[in-house]
Amino acid sequence: MAPIAGVRASDVDVSITDEVITIRGHRKLGATVPEDRYFTQECYWGPFSRSYVLPMAVNSENAKATLKDGLLKIEIPKDAKVKTKIITINDK
Repeated sequence: MAPIAGVRASDVDVSITDEVITIRGHRKLGATVPEDRYFTQECYWGPFSRSYVLPMAVNSENAKATLKDGLLKIEIPKDAKVKTKIITINDK
């Protein structure tokens, strides 16, 4: 999950290339609040991008993303082709 408060689904792109997922978007400035009306600002406006290296190969064709209450949830199944093979050691 990625917190992206103040961003609509139409302003976000999610892409998967090999084992890297990238989230790009643009947080549009809403109502302007004068600086003397707030103590600190946690959300910043404008374009943003974040990439994550995935720990394994994934099946990007079946990936799903939902945006609800300012949280982007991305579900990506593992690639079924990636399996661990146990190699038998022969004694000689």
